[in-house]
Amino acid sequence: MEPLTINNRRYRWPARPVVVICADGCDPEYLECGFRDGILPNFSKLISNGMLATAHSAMPSFTNPNNVSIITGVPPSCHGISGNYFLDTETGTEVMMDDPRWLRSETILAAFAARGARVGAISAKNKLCKLLSAGRCNPAFVCFSAECAEACTVADHGVEGIIEMVGRPQPEVYSGDLSLFVLDAGIRLLKRQRFDLLYLSLSDYIQHKHPPASPEANQFFVQFDARVGMLSSLDITLGIVADHGMSDKSQHDGSPQVIYLQDELQNQFGVDHTKVILPITDPYVVHHGALGGFARVYCDNLPIDQVATFIRQLPGIELALDRAAASQRFSLPSDREADLVVVSKKHYAIGTQRMHHDLQALGNHRLRSHGGISEQPVPFLVSHPLTRSYADRIQQPLLNNYDIFDFAINGVL
Repeated sequence: MEPLTINNRRYRWPARPVVVICADGCDPEYLECGFRDGILPNFSKLISNGMLATAHSAMPSFTNPNNVSIITGVPPSCHGISGNYFLDTETGTEVMMDDPRWLRSETILAAFAARGARVGAISAKNKLCKLLSAGRCNPAFVCFSAECAEACTVADHGVEGIIEMVGRPQPEVYSGDLSLFVLDAGIRLLKRQRFDLLYLSLSDYIQHKHPPASPEANQFFVQFDARVGMLSSLDITLGIVADHGMSDKSQHDGSPQVIYLQDELQNQFGVDHTKVILPITDPYVVHHGALGGFARVYCDNLPIDQVATFIRQLPGIELALDRAAASQRFSLPSDREADLVVVSKKHYAIGTQRMHHDLQALGNHRLRSHGGISEQPVPFLVSHPLTRSYADRIQQPLLNNYDIFDFAINGVL
């Protein structure tokens, strides 16, 4: 088969099935602790045969922009998905960015499927399915979520009978088992039929709740490692990357360390002069209370530089950039950007107003979240040796998580 050009990148036809795992929230420290504690033998074997590096996620370091970057091979400035949630300035409404109508780039999955490749995508949460299946014109293109596995039909998802195939009930959405179910379903599909490309997107529930080296995190990664071993035993090229890292955002006493930015702006400038949007917001906020490290601020009849100067002096703020500067620095679509982009320091989260964030669901857990620059570093693994040119690229500082399909398809020997 002839190579494909997708979003200005050239992809050869895979010589063997390519499986890419997006390990949601997998901060590099989880693997570092796992290697130190000797609980990741299959990851270690994979790396000894292939490679492990640290890459950077797209900004903001949230789920939707990064999953879409991974499956398109380009940053948000190209594909247009700049958050989980944003303000549609044309209508003045706040909307979820989970619909393909917001997508501006073709996906690698859809492009290969259109050429007759056997393609699949399995996500932990259902919110991603519409984006992962964008451009699906081949009914053999399999796409479903672990969250809604019971409802799969051949017509809508390209497959049915998932529960019977995996051999256990549909898992709870707020559980580590949701991710393990994705991996198990992927393994069963690969054993049942050959796929050219398979994308497996996990959940970050464990990472939000449990820090690296904790018993709960170790138990999850032991199970994750076992699935890596099963996948590695198949004749595939395996790539593993993350959409973002994860940071503790709590004070010494365990209480969340939050900058309630809308409250601060209203105290300084009055009511109805600014609007704060948190692009981490999605239907699954129980484990983080819609608190992350990235916010957008819209200013109404206020000098933008004056608002930015005020925000920069708030404790815990790392950056406050205007639209042009933020779009250039973070490769964001400028027409979907706010007047100001605000990023918090590593151990701080940003909220809107205190009264709008329900943190009781955190229980006794410390707030752990993402979205900022500090959560950009992510692991980048490929199971096979690289060609010389791709090995040289590993040494460069601008390795991105959305290079993973390029490396797994084009870069392996």
